[in-house]
Amino acid sequence: MAEIDRMLEANERWAESFPGSKPVRPGRKVAVVACMDSRIPLFGVLGLEIGDAHVIRNAGGVITEDVIRSLTISQHALGTREIVLVHHTECGLQSTDDISFADAVEAATGRRPPWAARAFTDVDQDVRESMRLIRESPYLLSREVRGTVFDVTTGRLREVQEA
Repeated sequence: MAEIDRMLEANERWAESFPGSKPVRPGRKVAVVACMDSRIPLFGVLGLEIGDAHVIRNAGGVITEDVIRSLTISQHALGTREIVLVHHTECGLQSTDDISFADAVEAATGRRPPWAARAFTDVDQDVRESMRLIRESPYLLSREVRGTVFDVTTGRLREVQEA
């Protein structure tokens, strides 16, 4: 059986206890930007329920133009005002660098990506850079942002203070 078939079957069981639709505006007026790493169960880690927050995930939890786009929509159209960043220990982006990654993609596909992977070595510094990019965005109504690092070994969040 394909993994997607297992997921569809699991959805049938899950839907039996689904609480139904919630308002489109997140109840806690918060947006979460996090890494896509499958070891981070965001709802449990942050004590969220369905309808509480917008969740934006990508490789590294990187603040890209599209993340700013989503945060701008989240704030202007749907009322969020706080942003929490969730990066994590042992991130895959710490095991490469932008040039090596682009070289590998080009070697495998014949095409060099037009975007940078945004690899990093220091997770705390990467969180600080993400907070800086949010605070400098001219499109957001609120730049209330706090950054955290999720420890994939202990399950605990650690807040990163600005330098």
